Amino acid sequence: MRTAQRTAAGALLGVGVLGLLLFSLGRANAWQALGGGLVVSGASAVLGGALGFLFGVPRVRGTAGGEPPHGSYVPNTNLEQVSDWLTKVLLGVGLTQLGSLGERLHQLGSALAPALGGGEGAVPFAAALVLYFLVLGFLAGWLVTRLALPQVLSDADQALDLFLAGQDRDRRGDKVGADDLRVRAMQHLGLLGGSADRADDLARQLPPSAATGPASVVAEVRSTARRSALTADQVRALFEDGSEGRRIQALALMQGDPALADLASVLDAIEHPRSGFEQYHALLAARGLLSRLPAAEAQRLRDAVAARLVAPDGIPYGSDRSWLAEKILSRLEATAFVPPQPGPVADPVEPQQAPEHS
Repeated sequence: MRTAQRTAAGALLGVGVLGLLLFSLGRANAWQALGGGLVVSGASAVLGGALGFLFGVPRVRGTAGGEPPHGSYVPNTNLEQVSDWLTKVLLGVGLTQLGSLGERLHQLGSALAPALGGGEGAVPFAAALVLYFLVLGFLAGWLVTRLALPQVLSDADQALDLFLAGQDRDRRGDKVGADDLRVRAMQHLGLLGGSADRADDLARQLPPSAATGPASVVAEVRSTARRSALTADQVRALFEDGSEGRRIQALALMQGDPALADLASVLDAIEHPRSGFEQYHALLAARGLLSRLPAAEAQRLRDAVAARLVAPDGIPYGSDRSWLAEKILSRLEATAFVPPQPGPVADPVEPQQAPEHS
């Protein structure tokens, strides 16, 4: 379907450009006619695209009962109002001038004919050229606005809500949850790649949840970690069970309560992950441990993360994992690993020789 759509769009554009090229070849100044025709075509397409955008601007969906929309802010609808007003004005003016449309097109063609080299046939061709690319630009602008703009605005709204929720988590001291929400916000904006590969397989291995998707299940497990009666040894045994679902559950518990975390398990999931999704949550668990690690263990974590960043089959650049890994390394680099300095060694005192007695 996409191939057919692109082929149709290319054919429509190609017909207009081919017609302009053939017309220019019959002019005395072919290059002048071609250049002028391209400028007229481009201007008509831009004007048509702007009109299509005005007609296709999406509306904010209101809530039932007149309640304010959910979310962290109220969307600005000025663009909708301007679009609605201009659409009505243009339609009103166009309908009143419909009877003189032929005369207006002839006047427009006469004004643009010199740009196409003048001569016989330049007036109707100029009018047809404007009309063709104006309609083509309008259709393109309207379709792009209707198909792409709602998704872009929706993703931006969701990303803003996630960023604000992340700031709220940060103020409450939940650094892991805050970073997870920031990563999801950047994924909505297309700034980071995701790590939820094999999502269907993971969903079958994780416990059922009212929310959909492995990420939502992990977030729910993380939120209940502090209320869990599990001990650190039990969480470690859950990780050592071997299945990817159990390992991710254990990592989610470690994220929610750093007291349950085990650095050896976190390092194993970072260095030998079963999937990118598991490695992502291992990095989140490591993020929650940064303030609790002694210098030697922090050095082990830094070496493991840095090695996976530079490895050819390691953490891919531009992914959510690389963002977390770089943040962990920046935090660890800010911590000074100063080895204990030995105390100053006193210079040996040479024994004083007894004075010689004569």
